[in-house]
Amino acid sequence: MSKGSHTADPDERTATADTVAPGPTGARFTRPGGMFSSLRVRNYKYFFAGQIVSNTGSWMQRIAQDWLVLSLTHSPLAVGITTAMQFLPTLALGLFGGVLADRMPKRRLLIGTQAAMGLLAAALAVLTVTGAVTEYYVYLFALLLGLVTVVDTPTRQAFVSEMVGPKDLANAVSLNAANFQTARLVGPAVAGLLIAAVGSGWAFALNALSFAAVIGGLLAMRTAELHPVERIPRERGQLREGLRYVKERPDLMWPLVLAGFIGTFGFNFPTLLSGFAYRTFHVGPGLYGLLNTAMAAGSLVGALLAARRGAPRLRWLAGAALAFGVLEVAAAGAPGYWSFALLLTLVGVFGLTFNTAVNSYVQLATDPEMRGRVMGLLVLVFTGGTPVGAPLVGWVTDAYGPRVGLLACGAVATLAAAAVGLVLARCADLRLQLDLHRGNGGRVVAFVPRQAAPKRELAAAC
Repeated sequence: MSKGSHTADPDERTATADTVAPGPTGARFTRPGGMFSSLRVRNYKYFFAGQIVSNTGSWMQRIAQDWLVLSLTHSPLAVGITTAMQFLPTLALGLFGGVLADRMPKRRLLIGTQAAMGLLAAALAVLTVTGAVTEYYVYLFALLLGLVTVVDTPTRQAFVSEMVGPKDLANAVSLNAANFQTARLVGPAVAGLLIAAVGSGWAFALNALSFAAVIGGLLAMRTAELHPVERIPRERGQLREGLRYVKERPDLMWPLVLAGFIGTFGFNFPTLLSGFAYRTFHVGPGLYGLLNTAMAAGSLVGALLAARRGAPRLRWLAGAALAFGVLEVAAAGAPGYWSFALLLTLVGVFGLTFNTAVNSYVQLATDPEMRGRVMGLLVLVFTGGTPVGAPLVGWVTDAYGPRVGLLACGAVATLAAAAVGLVLARCADLRLQLDLHRGNGGRVVAFVPRQAAPKRELAAAC
């Protein structure tokens, strides 16, 4: 087990989702250890339902926003700039969002951030429907949305443990990812139809309405059934304390390093997919939305598989990241639209497997009172590099074409996964063993201790 799981609060360790027992209907799926076990918890059930609606609206806005900028500028670089503006606040202020998540009541904070996001979507809808929108307005609203996201994302991720407790945490993180990817299946398809029929503005308007669902779910929760972590008092040095905590934990530091490389270079799909649709395959918004749907289908499969696994291991992180990078390289050379869409499905499976594994692993390995700050750091490295990666990938795509852009992203992800995997094995004092003669269920390839007494905690996490 990881260090954090040994030092967690005993009340948090035992306060699992026993407040709502599964009834006869669906008990097979929500039983402890089942694929949907977290849905036994009433509060999480409300949160999950609200997120389905809100995530669908957010995906509609994301697709409509990218297509609107592309229509206004005819430049994948402009799409990359829009993405960069949205994630620039995370790069600058992401760690402070994690500090706020540790200091303030998370449920109340989420109600405020979700309301702010709804108002921003409504204002952008008005500008677009009235014809007053320009790419500079889109840049501005992307920046404002990013400022709200700085606080919303680490708070929302850390709040999961307060809804379900540590026993169901890995399952709830995976179901959140499945929720997000289910919305990703529906949102882009609906957005494509709306854009073709009435324009991007109405997709923004529906997204604004969708935030009412998640706010309603938060308001309907029973606070007595939450598992709150004691909030830290306001003191100087709390940001440095979080950084020092991660620095002293190689089992946390190196997964965060890998997440930084994957997030900065591997997950630039808004820039790349718009380039493939517009310049490589010459398709309209409907088939552009279908590319996102194909990737979402794979991501949903990855999320549901992750929900069955339980607590992740470090080898899963490195292996999923390696497969993700290799598949991106293969997709860059896809000869046609449909083969590209098929490879995107596989990219989605392993990209989401990595995303879910690193999220749940970091939460489970972190002490409860540090969770907001560590999740803020995860958000920073995973999405904060986008202001660097998105314009760079947009420039490469403009200059050399989408295929070269995706090839470069996949190569960086592959090399980073291999390097971090080897570093983790070395830190844990493990070596790679290859035995072609083992049978009867024995592993042909395995990590084994170099010595009789390896560094036990990190070796167990691997």
